Amino acid sequence: MKIGVIGGGAWGTALAQVAAHRGEPVTLWAREPEVVEGINAGHENRLFLAGVPLSPSIRATADVGDLAACDALLVVAPAQHVRGVLSQIAVGTRPLVLCAKGIEAGTRLLVGEVARQVHPQAPVAVLSGPTFAHEVAAGLPTAVTLAAADEALGRALSERLAAPQFRPYASRDVVGAEIGGAVKNVLAIACGVVDGAGLGQNARAALIARGFAEMTRFGLARGARAETLAGLSGLGDLVLTCSSTSSRNFSLGVGLGQGRAAADLLADRRTVAEGAFTAPVLREAAAAAGVDMPVTAAVCRLLEGAPVDDVIGALLARPLRQEAS
Repeated sequence: MKIGVIGGGAWGTALAQVAAHRGEPVTLWAREPEVVEGINAGHENRLFLAGVPLSPSIRATADVGDLAACDALLVVAPAQHVRGVLSQIAVGTRPLVLCAKGIEAGTRLLVGEVARQVHPQAPVAVLSGPTFAHEVAAGLPTAVTLAAADEALGRALSERLAAPQFRPYASRDVVGAEIGGAVKNVLAIACGVVDGAGLGQNARAALIARGFAEMTRFGLARGARAETLAGLSGLGDLVLTCSSTSSRNFSLGVGLGQGRAAADLLADRRTVAEGAFTAPVLREAAAAAGVDMPVTAAVCRLLEGAPVDDVIGALLARPLRQEAS
């Protein structure tokens, strides 16, 4: 199975490295000419993953037509750009493995739902879990969820992508895998705010737990399975991104917690903090489903410019309630 990777950022490059670990040819499509040149000439993505030597069997291209020879495509474009990127590519019945985490603005569709609209004949799978790109590319131990409704497809993709230090766990809950990845980005911003505002470790632990309750409520309302949300693509990813400055979303939250403006923080970034775009869409989707998500609403207020102390005070002043409700 020849793998193509759509997206030449850090995560796309890391997944290309995984797919090429036995020397198999991998085609990576990237928009940036310097990424294409650097990978092909020097086997390094200096723009997004500097210092990591890449397999010589990875060939980068700026021509989407070069993906035609691939048997399966890993879609690693940012969530808000997936529709536009997929619209440029003839996919047919080839599997699409969705590796972006988010909800499309305007439509409130999960990335998998977007892919099905654009390419209705293509089987869809989701790869998600606690993954920092630089660790995956460096060959450090990593486990992920690989969800596909078609069990045979999921097994084939897992066997193709599995490596000694990269372990996919199979699931048939595509919706659950997607929701975990999308919601945890918003919650990671909230945990960064806790850190930036100096609220302490107790507060961060409480926020992770209450955030997971929000993720679970929303996921169940959208048809996800509770065990998926408690697994690698839900709780596992949540713990990772809520605990490290290597997370772009957590780092954004730190800046917000320090009182910096969201517009300034986002303007400084070459890479995308998906949670900033997902938060307002998630708030809309939760309201439409009748799901209470106060942490998500608080993140939205901060992104809209509300003072940190006001937002934190409003959260702490909420009425007491049963934990399990």
